[in-house]
Amino acid sequence: MTKKLAIGMFQNGRARGTWRMPGRADEPNFTDLEYWVDLARRCEAAGADFLFLADSYGYPTLDGAVIPTAIERDVQFSTVDSQMLMSALAAATSTLGLVTTVSTMAEKPPIVARQYRSLDHFSKGRMGWNVVTGSAQAGSALLFGEPLMPHDDRYALADDHVQLSLKLWEGCWADDALVKDADTGIWADPGKVQEVVHDGPYFSSRGVLVTPPSPQVTPTLFQAGASSAGRELAATYAEAVFLAAESKALAEQISDIRRRAEEKGRGRDAVKCLIAGTFRIADTEEEARRAHAEQIAGISLEFAATTYAYFTGIDLLSLDLDKPMPAAAANTDNGRTNVERFLGPDAPTVREIIEEFRANGVMGKPFLGTVEQAVDQAVALIEETDADGFLVQPDPDGGHDIFFDKVMPELRRRGLIKDELPGTTLREHLFGEGCVRLPDTHPGAAFRQSAMAAAAR
Repeated sequence: MTKKLAIGMFQNGRARGTWRMPGRADEPNFTDLEYWVDLARRCEAAGADFLFLADSYGYPTLDGAVIPTAIERDVQFSTVDSQMLMSALAAATSTLGLVTTVSTMAEKPPIVARQYRSLDHFSKGRMGWNVVTGSAQAGSALLFGEPLMPHDDRYALADDHVQLSLKLWEGCWADDALVKDADTGIWADPGKVQEVVHDGPYFSSRGVLVTPPSPQVTPTLFQAGASSAGRELAATYAEAVFLAAESKALAEQISDIRRRAEEKGRGRDAVKCLIAGTFRIADTEEEARRAHAEQIAGISLEFAATTYAYFTGIDLLSLDLDKPMPAAAANTDNGRTNVERFLGPDAPTVREIIEEFRANGVMGKPFLGTVEQAVDQAVALIEETDADGFLVQPDPDGGHDIFFDKVMPELRRRGLIKDELPGTTLREHLFGEGCVRLPDTHPGAAFRQSAMAAAAR
């Protein structure tokens, strides 16, 4: 394998598992800024392309009420606002890309546009936006006092949201609009700062983004969601997509995204496909398997079912455990990715779904064994699926020490990762030095004033 893998480090803005360990409950954790600063610095020192902080307003619900197990066992009940961390992490690092999730259901486009433009300035071009319609939508809808929008409608709204955001980023300011001429006292050329006019099915705007362009102009665009609607959104706008499934399904999803992107004129390599990488390492394969089995044994079926309900809104424990999920239960307007993966002619039983979530959650089977064995398995999966890299999941205690200390050196020894990150911006980290802005083949490029003027001629 000759490609250099992209490495993103995953962490949701929640408690690390050390609070469950005797004598470690008082260690710096998710409400301590020093914990996040230390994590970012360790990611940077290890040579990761970016740190990705997931986020959601939602929480596990059934029949319009929070699931008590979620509170008791912390299923999404120890979160902080990841966006609030970004300025501190930008100040504490100099090369690490920083990616956060903001739901198109929760924040309006002008808010998102200004937040990410500001953060892209503060980080000197290292920001990425993970575009999602949200997770645990039923809980989020309750929190905001809104009806639960049908799944495909949420993606139609997301498309409209991203279009307006791109118009604000790419279309308001011409490249040479910012003058800053001390002699004339001119800050910017008013003829080159234009109102964006947008009248979409969900959002309307006639206004200007008053913050001047940042290094990337548009933050690097990510997407997570493997439903058909999610893959369409990724192929249209995303520059990197996060995927988690078994090998065959991953290969099909990646091939489909590349095909769709090519059909849209973006090219098959326009979207970096990053797959979940969970590494369970020990001195021997037997020790690694024993440790993994012990970890699984500590997870109850109720906890696993609550986690599944968080992503889907489906109560698996109310179904016949020894039959596949019935079509009526699978017809949900919450997340579709973790429903569709368990449907089809070879659908598992409900009990098997619960056991899968108990063992692996949403991320698929771990790479398991000695560090050499685990990296062999990881490389094999890259080759089987044509993926571009990994979004690395935390170690059993919620940190990344094993990956930093053992896996990264082995990847580097094999020449599988970059010796140095190219360029200074996140987009350059992923696509190479000089690739600072959206390429001309991206739909956002059509909103630039130069492109609009050329189209009008």
